[in-house]
Amino acid sequence: MSGQKVYITEVALRDAHQSLLATRLRTVDMLPIAGEMDKAGYWSVEMWGGATFDACIRFLNEDPWERVRLLRKKMPNTRFQMLLRGQNLLGYRHYADDVVGRFVELAADAGIDVFRIFDALNDMRNLTAAIRAVKKAGKHVEGTISYTTSPLHSTAMFVELAVELEKMGSDTICIKDMAGLLAPEAAYTLISEIKNRGVKAPLHLHSHCTSGFANMTFVRAIQAGVDILDCATSSLSQGPSHPPTETVVAMLQGTKNDTGLDLDRLIGIGRYFGDVRRKYKMFESSFTGVDVNILKSQIPGGMISNLENQLKQQKALDRLNEVIAEIPRVRADLGYLPLVTPTSQIVGTQAVLNVITRERYKVIANETRELLRGRYGKLPGPVNGELKQRVLKGEEPITCRPADILEPEMEKLHLRYPDMSDEDVMVTALFPQVAQKYFQNRGKTPPEFETIGMDEAPAPSAPVSPPKKSLIPATASVGRVRQSVPRTGEQAI
Repeated sequence: MSGQKVYITEVALRDAHQSLLATRLRTVDMLPIAGEMDKAGYWSVEMWGGATFDACIRFLNEDPWERVRLLRKKMPNTRFQMLLRGQNLLGYRHYADDVVGRFVELAADAGIDVFRIFDALNDMRNLTAAIRAVKKAGKHVEGTISYTTSPLHSTAMFVELAVELEKMGSDTICIKDMAGLLAPEAAYTLISEIKNRGVKAPLHLHSHCTSGFANMTFVRAIQAGVDILDCATSSLSQGPSHPPTETVVAMLQGTKNDTGLDLDRLIGIGRYFGDVRRKYKMFESSFTGVDVNILKSQIPGGMISNLENQLKQQKALDRLNEVIAEIPRVRADLGYLPLVTPTSQIVGTQAVLNVITRERYKVIANETRELLRGRYGKLPGPVNGELKQRVLKGEEPITCRPADILEPEMEKLHLRYPDMSDEDVMVTALFPQVAQKYFQNRGKTPPEFETIGMDEAPAPSAPVSPPKKSLIPATASVGRVRQSVPRTGEQAI
């Protein structure tokens, strides 16, 4: 094992329930355990971003901004981390730079400390505006590599991305293995090569257990010198979710990589979420084990349960296997792009259309067309020639940074919605099709939750050990966050 402390990011409040419960976990079920989580000593808690913003307004009638503030009151000593899709923010298209800047300001003001910023195509141009905004806000930039496998992707390519991310100002660098494709030896090689290139920014590994690799991959990553690991409390782990927090902590106890976390406290947190999970049975993915076929389909963990729900709504769940088989074919047609929001939704939607219509590309989704036009960025490789011709009709895709052709949006939004707060303006900008319904229903219990006990959160277990000293004081500026994980040659604090 590498001779350094390993830090833990807990993802129960974001990616774990996104992967297992279709992102339906409500704030009311987060708050009772938040105080215990605040005492746990995690490097960070990922609790926002990804699909949570969308789910709050689309399904839960919750104010996503208020979720951050409510949790912050309960967790004053914990870094809050979010997942941000670069120029896509939390929506499904590119937004103008002024929208990106204002969104980051609002998120930082609400309580977000660490911004994990990625681009689905690994087009680094799509990260520049978000990184600039996070730096301006004095917060922590975690530049991110979207990991995938294909005939076009290699270790050397990902190493170069890590080097570039550090040059762009990343305080930490995340290897985001959203579908569980990173094999143990590949992880060891990749992390070792990045370190050998002289990258000083601490490395943060995110992986899913979908293929069965992740637990073993974590071991090899630790041996290669990874600094931070994403884990999910045991009752919300495994399957399309993540390696269990308690298991990783127990595995490292007494070693040079000891996390320093209190296992008994973590067990209590896991017990609480186990009780909560039973309430969300109706949203639970039928996929809870290991599926090596994911190495072919490359469906990210957070997409499976949502894909099942979409097919249920279309009364076509019996065709799920056909859709899963079609996804890698569509991906190849589109230049072997990584599958992570929004590209996973684009490829998934096109695969569904190809299956439902029983003819490939009989119907081409508008987002597929925009992808081929270059509106999302540079595709990794050449695309299907026939498909390209049908969409572009001889024209060439744009080659500039996609946001460079967008007009500023915030002033127009303010003129159109003069009585709205900036937070509500941002909701409208990101999700115009569902915003009005959300404003009408905000605060109301969704019909699907109107069952006995759904508004009653289980009581958390009593603390079993005294709280540990906080990693950061409640009043600390986020400019200090980066100091908690040492760069090479520095001492941890």
